[in-house]
Formats: sequence, structure tokens, C-alpha cells
Amino acid sequence: MTALPDFRLETHFSKWEFKARYHLTASDAQTLSLSELLAMATPAQREQFENMQLGYTETYGALDLREAIADMYPQRSADEVLCFAGASEGIFAANSVLLDKDSHVVVVTPNYQSHETLPVAICEATGVPLNPDDGWSLDIDEVAAAIRPNTKLVTINFPHNPTGTILPLDRYMALVELCRRHGIYILHDEIFNGLGPSDAAHLPFITEVYERGLSLNVMSKAYGLPGLRIGWIACADKAVLSKMERMKHYLSICNSGPSERLALIAQQNREKLLARCCAVVDENLPKWDAFFARYTDLFDWQRPDGSCTAFPRYKGREGVEQFTHNLVEQSGVLLLPSTIYQSELGDTPTDRFRLGFGRHNLDEGLGAFEGYLAQK
Repeated sequence: MTALPDFRLETHFSKWEFKARYHLTASDAQTLSLSELLAMATPAQREQFENMQLGYTETYGALDLREAIADMYPQRSADEVLCFAGASEGIFAANSVLLDKDSHVVVVTPNYQSHETLPVAICEATGVPLNPDDGWSLDIDEVAAAIRPNTKLVTINFPHNPTGTILPLDRYMALVELCRRHGIYILHDEIFNGLGPSDAAHLPFITEVYERGLSLNVMSKAYGLPGLRIGWIACADKAVLSKMERMKHYLSICNSGPSERLALIAQQNREKLLARCCAVVDENLPKWDAFFARYTDLFDWQRPDGSCTAFPRYKGREGVEQFTHNLVEQSGVLLLPSTIYQSELGDTPTDRFRLGFGRHNLDEGLGAFEGYLAQK
């Protein structure tokens, strides 16, 4: 593996996430306190959490947690789930196990950077761009054209980061059939599945519809619990899971025991937590609708299908990079310019920015945003 480049998004957040006054680009839903989560626990779960020994845990993840996660996937069992210290560790392990120097990968662009830079550090890759003129959808014929005899993996992410797009079901199933014909694995980053407007139609998990599908998920986004650092991959291919488990020996080794107890409580209250986060989206998304309706001269707005992020266009003459820089410096409002999502595999938009709407207290940030625009 070659040296990995600077992770642009995380570097940007390292500088601004805890410094900016108004975080209007967050991709995680509204979190809750430890006491609020423990209030959802049974008496036995609370006692187990408070009296647990702080030793090592199973590399695969605690059995009862994996059983609870497997409930999300009716065709999967606990031994077809491997837990990780967040989703990023899962992305690293999957690429490291599935690929070698002679492989080829197809990735959707724009993307969360590690979905591109990790495979590119191992082998050759081809980017297939989402089409903004087609609702940021994916052209399956373009994916088919990108496939080579040595293609081992296709990586997708729906609801998509940063656009919030959900792929139409017929295209999704066409992609599955395409990959099945060629024996290609699909790594589906499903960390926003279940999050979005409460009437959103989410896709079935890839592990439920494809025998070579790897369902990547995490407690961070749709559940609003990033501090737990608990992610997982569910997959019918136990040999691949076993290889990733051995890769994990070089990474985190095992998950945090207290985090696993808390994640179990959250998983057993899954529907309640998802409904809570979707209610925040239902409250906030119309506020962005109204905001952009007032500034059609400056922005092009496309309402996302799911997740809690969107990717509007900025039409100001100074460009989106300077615009977002001035906005955070002068008004404390943090957005992500589309340069963060640039790809080495092809052109990506240079005039957009990511915003978020999954957290409380949006009004104050919108007020600061409008105050800045009034001074322009």
C-alpha cells in the first residue's frame, strides 16, 4: 500500500469543527446524553453497564450486540456480523482484505474520501460520477462500462454523502444483478439508512439482496451516537468476515466494552432513536427550503431524498471556496466546500457545499448565515 494522502474533510474539521460557533454541515444526527441513553436501558442492562469489568472484549464484538445488530438483517445471524471501532475501520479492513495490487475497483464520485484513497493506494480504480441533472443518480450502464476482468469491488453509498440521494430501487437491483454476473463484491456504505425525512423510502440492505454484499453501518450517523465509536459490517461471506477479523488484530484489536454495552441499549431501542432523529430532519428541512427560496440569485437548491445532508450550488462570483472561508471566519458558520470532495478519478463539482440539518438549534445558525449575506 502506498502512503495515504491528507484526509481533506477530517483536516478541515480538525481546524473548524469545535471552533466554529455554528456547525451547519454536520453529517450526524442530533446526539443525546449518556443519562438519556441509559434511561432507555432495562434494569439489568443498567446494572451490567455500571458493574462491568474494563477488560478486553471479543474481536468480533460482543455476542449479544451482534445478535441485536443481526436483527436489522433478517437473513443474517450474529456470526455474519463483525464489529469495528467506527465505520472507518470497517472501510479500511474491507478494502485491505478484498483487494490486491492486481485488482480493480469501481467507486462512485463524489465520495467520502477513504472510499477512494484506500483502494487507490492498493490497486487501480475507476470513478463513476453521480449525475446532478438526474437527481444525483447513478448510471448503471456507466458502471457496466467501467468493469474490467479484474474488477473485484464496487463501492456505493446511499443515502449519499454529501448529496442525500437515494438510488431508485430498480437501478439498485440492476447494479446487484450486474455485479452478480461478474462475481464482484459490493461494499455499500449504509450509515444513513433510516435517516432522513420520515416518509423517505430507503433501500434494502445490500447484504439482504446480494450474497457478495457488505453492509457497512455505524452508530454515529442515523442514531446520533458517534461518541460510541461502534460500527460493523454484515455479510453472508464468512470467509471475508474472518479475514477482516484478522485484519482488525492490526487495528483496534477489539471495541470499547462500555461502548458495546451502550450500543446494545441503542440497538434495542433502534426504532425510537431513528424516529427521534428523523423528527429533527422533518423540523429542519423546511427551514432550509424557505432559506433557499429567499436567495435564488445566490443558490440552486435540490431537496435531498434522505440522510441529513444536502449539496446546493453556490452561484456567487468569488467561488465556493472563498465563500465558505469568509463565512466561517466572519460569522462563525461552518460549511464544507465541494473542493473537500474532489476526486483523482474524474471531475467533481467545484461550485457546491455540504450543509447539514440533523441537529437542534438550526435557527441561530441560519440567522448568522443570513446576517452574513445581508452584509455582502
